[in-house]
Amino acid sequence: MITRLLVANRGEIARRVFRTCRELGISTVAVFSDADAGSPHVAEADQAVRLSGTAPAETYLAIPALLDACRTSGADAVHPGYGFLAESAAFAEAVLAEGLTWIGPGPEAIAAMGSKTEAKRLMAEAGAPVSATYLPGQQPPPEAFPLLVKAAAGGGGRGMRVVREPADLEREFASAAREALAAFGDGAVFAEPLLERARHVEVQVLADRHGTVWALGERDCSVQRRHQKVIEESPAPALAGGVRERLATAAREAARAIGYVGAGTLEFLVRGEDVAFLEMNTRLQVEHPVTELVHGVDLVRLQIEIAEGARLPAGPPPAAGHAIEARLYAEDRAYVPQTGTIHRFDLPGDVRVDSGVEPGSVVSPHYDPMLAKVVAHGASRTEALRKLTAALTGARLHGVPTNRDLLLDVLRNPDFVAARLHTSLIDETPATPARSPELAALAAALAITAAHRAAATVQPALPAHWRNVRSQPATTRFVTAEGGELEVVHHPLPPEVTVISATPERVVLERDRLRLGFDVARYGDLVHVDSPLGALRLTELPRLPEPVVHLAPGSLLAPMPGTVLRVEVHPGDRVGAGQAVVVLEAMKMEHRITAPAAGLVAEVAVEKGRHVQAGTVLAIITEGDAA
Repeated sequence: MITRLLVANRGEIARRVFRTCRELGISTVAVFSDADAGSPHVAEADQAVRLSGTAPAETYLAIPALLDACRTSGADAVHPGYGFLAESAAFAEAVLAEGLTWIGPGPEAIAAMGSKTEAKRLMAEAGAPVSATYLPGQQPPPEAFPLLVKAAAGGGGRGMRVVREPADLEREFASAAREALAAFGDGAVFAEPLLERARHVEVQVLADRHGTVWALGERDCSVQRRHQKVIEESPAPALAGGVRERLATAAREAARAIGYVGAGTLEFLVRGEDVAFLEMNTRLQVEHPVTELVHGVDLVRLQIEIAEGARLPAGPPPAAGHAIEARLYAEDRAYVPQTGTIHRFDLPGDVRVDSGVEPGSVVSPHYDPMLAKVVAHGASRTEALRKLTAALTGARLHGVPTNRDLLLDVLRNPDFVAARLHTSLIDETPATPARSPELAALAAALAITAAHRAAATVQPALPAHWRNVRSQPATTRFVTAEGGELEVVHHPLPPEVTVISATPERVVLERDRLRLGFDVARYGDLVHVDSPLGALRLTELPRLPEPVVHLAPGSLLAPMPGTVLRVEVHPGDRVGAGQAVVVLEAMKMEHRITAPAAGLVAEVAVEKGRHVQAGTVLAIITEGDAA
């Protein structure tokens, strides 16, 4: 019987496992890096052990340090969560060698399916449909392109690259290997044909030690960015013919063939009635909540009970209704990770929120930028979609930028609503422009004025912005998240707008007989405005700007904190538009900083290995033929 369980992971999944442990009466142990010392998962555990350092290799990927944390805390079981060492046979073997209970499949099954290349070989031997595989050093035929380069161990979009030209393959193999090594401690990579506009569908399996294997429904995970899932749902809608039954049968037979025990997922590409096996993830998946809600189970509880030797019932509980999950990330519309402090994090409505953060949490550049998973369940897909859309629309997400608007654009996309799903859907979803940003800026300015008047200690009875000599109108200026500027002139206000009320936190305006309320929150010069028109993130500009450093034309800036992996050019080189100039590593992924236009490299301002902050000048590109 397990009495004290250590979660060898961080953030949202650690909190998720702790929740089930509390319900079962199991004591919990967290591990944390220096960067995570103030994280919610540390505070929620009964005990927490510091793993000195910040980089994953010296903390969450360091097997000796994790085993030592078990000894220090007296843990008798280890749950690996997902990511990091969740698919490491070596870690499972080390945990078992310590006499501890491992919450997951045995090392043999992890080794068999942990390598995507080995998994494909085993599936081919079992008669499953698999695509061709190419390893570094092999030259695929021209007709095989486009290819998808992938990490052999791991997932989550790390180490994935689309290669359309044979000349780019060697470079992309090397880049993917570096990223995979940093994320998973294993730099093995391979390539397979890219099946474009297909669906990504996976089957949840669960197996005990007594021979019972469940295929617990399937999930559609087609909405992806950078080959990483963003929106998932169960059951997968509108599957053709007998595809659903074929997927379930293939998943059960594969689990039986390798003697699988615990929770796992088999992933497939589906286009029409064509099915191709991709990989097996020998762990819990990020998107497991949709399966839990549809089937009424707790997969973490079942994992623990199976590890303790329990038997599963003969068959899984039936599906009821539909569930959709959206992953909330700290990133901008270009998928660039963002760092900073979370000031407010409220998600209303009938939804499940599995979060790794709370107000006051700091999003660092060291780890994945996922903040939370928002999951809605309904009697139908329409009901679940409506609940999820309402929750994201009404969310109050202040501080670090998020992908909330992107999620809403996808959920409202007619193709998504009609379940016309494929892996390119997110790239084909246009951004919806902000609705009436000038009204939101006006509300922000009025709220700021109200706050100033409430805090005034001299002449508090004077009207706001009163001047005895009006040489210039009083204005408040803001910059939007996209870099646009909005200016509010206080006298006179727009004649078509009536101010119904204005306090430091809420402003009510009326225009064309439509009355709207705006909630305004200020954090220094950062202003968040939430209303039925949407959410707007503004930065108030100072009335008397401080002197600033003027950047040379053509300066390429670091979009985020990170480490310079490579400098691809030298001063004097001619570059084309879109050509990589510098490659940064941040949040376990490589980010290429490219030339915005053709020109000459006038200066390279960084070198390999240097850590840079957001806004650091990396290089200067002089457009055209000028020297």
